[in-house]
Amino acid sequence: MAHSEKYWEKEEIMGVNELEELQLKRLKITLKNAYENVPFYRRRFKDVGIKPEDVRSREDVERVFRRIPFTVKEDLRENYPFGLFAVGKDEVVRIHTSSGTSGKPKVVGYTRDDLENWINMVARCLYMVGVREGDVFQNMVSYTFFTGGLGFHYGAERIGAMVVPSGTGNTEKQIQYMLDFGTTVIHATPSYALHIKETAESMGIEPGEIGLRIGCFGAEPWSENTRKRLEKEFNIKAFDSYGLSEMNGPGVAFECEEQNGLHIWADHYYIEVIDPESGEIVAEGEKGELVLTPLTKKALPLLRYRTGDITFVMDEECSCGRTHPKIHRILGRSDDMVVVRGINVFPSQIEDVLMKIPEVEDHFQVIITRNGSLDEITVKVEMVEKVFTGELSDFVRIREKIQRELYKELNLRANIELVEKGTIERSELKSKKLIDLRESF
Repeated sequence: MAHSEKYWEKEEIMGVNELEELQLKRLKITLKNAYENVPFYRRRFKDVGIKPEDVRSREDVERVFRRIPFTVKEDLRENYPFGLFAVGKDEVVRIHTSSGTSGKPKVVGYTRDDLENWINMVARCLYMVGVREGDVFQNMVSYTFFTGGLGFHYGAERIGAMVVPSGTGNTEKQIQYMLDFGTTVIHATPSYALHIKETAESMGIEPGEIGLRIGCFGAEPWSENTRKRLEKEFNIKAFDSYGLSEMNGPGVAFECEEQNGLHIWADHYYIEVIDPESGEIVAEGEKGELVLTPLTKKALPLLRYRTGDITFVMDEECSCGRTHPKIHRILGRSDDMVVVRGINVFPSQIEDVLMKIPEVEDHFQVIITRNGSLDEITVKVEMVEKVFTGELSDFVRIREKIQRELYKELNLRANIELVEKGTIERSELKSKKLIDLRESF
């Protein structure tokens, strides 16, 4: 495959009009596929009195397409396993599922073409951040049903990097592999990367001397200050990755070398941002819930899928030359957001504040309880070992500092519980940063 040194595919720098025409063409094919092959969608079209051929122009997209009701996670669960597939099992060459932590998992299927498109999108993302032939790419996420494992594996392989499919766990061995194989790029959750840093230090290895140059991090919201920590500790450039199983997996959006917003591939996804309460489209640049319609997925053509992820579309042109719109890093999930005394709180806001404070370690947990009719927010924070002197005055000073900084950000008074390093449970997958105990009170 021929590419310029800077771009993986010519589609990355398509003119905006050309991109919109391609979107419309692919949206028409997707609507037809869903209507003709998925009974669930045929009923939906009939319920609102429209047909796929009613969408002929860009104006029709807003006028007609937006009358189609949103698809939500429950629709996938209720049609478990293959009820929303638009092709027979004989055409499906692979399935993945979501974790299924709440009941039946969401099952996604791929035809050969679906896989080909997905691999190319992930390769496009990795190439964009500087992964090249000759890199050693250590993939430290779960393989099996989780899309992040095989998604990144094939994308990195497509570029020509040497892939180390190390999966999760066995952290000391992972670090040994990095040193032995000369790993230059890692893919992990941000919380697991912080765990690797701690483990390396406990083995007497400086994380910054491992020889990494690039880190790709995703699968959970993380903050700008966590990025700064990862970059400083590992001596890398850290890039944000966004994807979800229902949209293929990783590769939906990724930061470029500018590290200022994630390019979302508009030739493969139609993008809307809605008010999570009313379902109305928000004004340009306003934050809301991301709604996606995949434009090149044959096996599972989801229409107007509510991702649950809160972000906004950034409108400035990117100096990297790519014409695809950028979304701001995910601010949180609509179901992760908690309302405490009438104020919206995301764990990533708390993380951003904590990661600025030098006395604070990389791990924290937010616990929300109810005391009578009043919500209480408690933030458990691990302290850096060298400041854990046991002197009461130090405890009080650090606790008040954290409390003050959180109040500035959240306008909420939080109880701060300072704990020793290693006290908060570590996770190799997505970390559980927020525990809401109000229901059990």
